[in-house]
Amino acid sequence: MKRKELQRINLAEIKNPDFLKTLNDQELELLGKDIREYILDVTSKNGGHLSSNLGSSDLTIAMCKAFNFPEDKLLFDVGHQAYTYKVLTGRRLENLRQKDGPSGYQRRSESPYDQFEAGHSSTSLSAANGMALARDLKGEKYEVVAFIGDASIVNGLAFEGLNNIAAADHKVIIVLNDNDMSISKPVGGMGNFFRAISTSSLYLSTKRNYKKMMMKTRIGGKLYNQALRFKNKVKHFLIPTTLFDNLGYTYIGPISGHNFSQMAQAFKRAKKSNRSVVIHVRTKKGFGYDSAELDKVGKWHGVSPFDIDSGEELKCAKTISWSEFYAKQIEESMENNPQLVVVTPATIRGSSLEEVWKHYPQRTIDVGIAEEHALTMASGLALNEMHPIVSIYSTFLQRAYDQISHDLARMNLDATLLIDRAGFVGSDGKTHQGIYDESFLLGIPNVTLTMASTPEIGKALYAKSIEKGHGVFGIRYPRECVIESEEKENIKDLPIGKWLKLKEGGEIALVGVGPKVRELLDLLKERKIQATLYDAVYLSPLDEGVIAELLKFKKVIIYDAYSTIHGFTSLLAMRLGQLGYKGELIIKAIPVEFIAHASIDEQEKEYGLSALQIAELF
Repeated sequence: MKRKELQRINLAEIKNPDFLKTLNDQELELLGKDIREYILDVTSKNGGHLSSNLGSSDLTIAMCKAFNFPEDKLLFDVGHQAYTYKVLTGRRLENLRQKDGPSGYQRRSESPYDQFEAGHSSTSLSAANGMALARDLKGEKYEVVAFIGDASIVNGLAFEGLNNIAAADHKVIIVLNDNDMSISKPVGGMGNFFRAISTSSLYLSTKRNYKKMMMKTRIGGKLYNQALRFKNKVKHFLIPTTLFDNLGYTYIGPISGHNFSQMAQAFKRAKKSNRSVVIHVRTKKGFGYDSAELDKVGKWHGVSPFDIDSGEELKCAKTISWSEFYAKQIEESMENNPQLVVVTPATIRGSSLEEVWKHYPQRTIDVGIAEEHALTMASGLALNEMHPIVSIYSTFLQRAYDQISHDLARMNLDATLLIDRAGFVGSDGKTHQGIYDESFLLGIPNVTLTMASTPEIGKALYAKSIEKGHGVFGIRYPRECVIESEEKENIKDLPIGKWLKLKEGGEIALVGVGPKVRELLDLLKERKIQATLYDAVYLSPLDEGVIAELLKFKKVIIYDAYSTIHGFTSLLAMRLGQLGYKGELIIKAIPVEFIAHASIDEQEKEYGLSALQIAELF
């Protein structure tokens, strides 16, 4: 008998996942391999999330074959691992994360297959709970599938959702993608046998009918409850239980996320269950690309453009990022100051803290995806005479507003906040823009907020931040590389609330924030524009001495390309208004919008915030 030739799918011709129903396991494996090669090629050029997408590709294919999306609802937790899903739902990735191209996350406006969108972790279970409740209240019939990773499920919000789903009678199928940490004890043949029985159609119908019959009388009800307790005791003795069993879920697994037969059986059983299910799937992060598979520190989780053969990142030469710059300050200061403790929520690599962690492992604490915990933990450190340095992305700091206000600032505790990726973040798009922290931090008492425009100022601000007696001291810095100035500034100390005058002359004054103000300084000098330029090193408190000087100018321009208009620009404009400023006031900052993905340069130009566009105002 002639063997059937394997069907190879042209990725460019995929419109929807329906074709998967006709493919056998070998053809699914071939499809997975082709998609991984495609993702590898695209991310090597555009950057993006690599390892998580390689690891979840087979699992995503299996889900799309087992369920009927978008009639069934699939919620990706975070959404950064949805590249395979985009391909299977008819989207090309050549312009992934580029202006007007597909987002690096799920996006509801992009496709009817995207039922949910998130760039922060651990939200899928709560959203799925609400979606399942709405489904049942409306009398509709479809599955709600929440796809969540082992790192995300340990976040407090995920536990809240997990607990509530278990207590409710609204079925959700939770697919737990475990690519690192073992959530439960391995189960053997006896466990698999009992779990297979517990999700069979015959077992479920017999169980319902038996309960219905026994509960008709008081004696029958007592006998049923005694039998149920005895069954559970026997079951727990024979089968190692998990957290999910104890919460009341039907637990299936662990199974291989690269074995299509196992996954098909698991999804079939999950669909038959009449209560919420956890399918525990083991996957290999970075599957199919050796460098990513061997990665133990997260180098290949999120990547910039790189060479596939060598694995070398294609980055700007002879420069370092602001993340690397501040990591170096931390490392140098920890050597002579045993009170310094670094706390970060799963951003050791992202914020370039690998060397700090390597040299000071006892004082570098990665709490995982737990931003609220990180900030309240910092308060505990501060209360016991240690100095916490919390290194955190601006976009993630949003989740810990209450902890900064209530647990740190309210008690006026000393702490350093290193706020990474402040301002536009480029291709990561709407969910990751670092433009909102400035406005909410400026509204909290006992918070000093700063932003350096040069490495010399950054070094002085960091040194000031680890002194005693200033409360919460925040230092914002952008995602871009540090630009070294030809003229080195000799800055020994930067008194709190004092700005720098960079240039003097003319009847127009400009107050700028961050590295952009230095670009503007060069342009003003090059064009011989008469203007006075101030570097607002301290966003709060304001420099009242400089503000008194500003009242004398005919025109004042306030320029902040790193925050919305509700941040520093509004604070300074309000203060000028309080003091009766009569001249022309121009505010140049980011509008209050969710900014779509594009390059940082494109985002700045779109909103009129490049240094060149500001120079043209004179």
